[in-house]
Amino acid sequence: MQNVLEFPEVLRLIEDRSAAFRAAVASAPDLDVQVPTCPDWTLRELAQHLGDGRRRQAAIIAAGPGAEPPARTDPKGAPTAPRDREALDAWLAESTKLMLEVMREAGPDRGCWTWWGRSQASQTSGAVARHQIQEIAVHTYDAQLTQGAAQPLPTDVAVEGVDEFLTTVSATTVPWPFKPATIDLHTTDGRSWRLTLNADGVRCDDLAADAEPGDLAMRGAASELVLYFYDRVPLDGLETTGDTEPMEQLAEWDPNA
Repeated sequence: MQNVLEFPEVLRLIEDRSAAFRAAVASAPDLDVQVPTCPDWTLRELAQHLGDGRRRQAAIIAAGPGAEPPARTDPKGAPTAPRDREALDAWLAESTKLMLEVMREAGPDRGCWTWWGRSQASQTSGAVARHQIQEIAVHTYDAQLTQGAAQPLPTDVAVEGVDEFLTTVSATTVPWPFKPATIDLHTTDGRSWRLTLNADGVRCDDLAADAEPGDLAMRGAASELVLYFYDRVPLDGLETTGDTEPMEQLAEWDPNA
């Protein structure tokens, strides 16, 4: 695999996408409108989710390694986001600041609890930071879409996002229960990967330039691939060659079931 972004750049992208999310919320005429891509939430509830989630991740990283995430210290559970717009913006900014401060203090190599123990991603604060870019970026897209002004994910965020999703979410050592397959993913932004699905699980590697074609090839802008991975856009929006069944099976498969 190619080297991932350096840790300071990861933190910069978190800050950038957090600012974009806050801008989308601040400019919304109505915070109680439903989010089309998160239909169970209003925009205000999405803001609550994002702010509380960053505070929760700060606590998880600060706690260090563990078999379970640390219990919430507040007996009332998650903090409630302010209803006042200016106070909400400040609360969201503080949520990001708290998480980034803990990440900077921890550095990229501190162990911590994660939900992806059987993937190719490490159980470290650096891996959590990589995942946070995508969580915030995709929810920024959600917030923008609510106003009919959705923008593609920035290229650096999106290319990082394809790699992060494949190694963290798709990869697993749980045996693949279907017919073995290879899936090649190509971005128009210049990078390609191969997923190998077999009895050893699901493995992600950089695609060699001289590799024979896989069972399925998917091609598109990195932003479109990430948004497909997170069920924001349909598969038919991407260029595909070969049998799409392995990708459809992978999207539905829960290796922990």
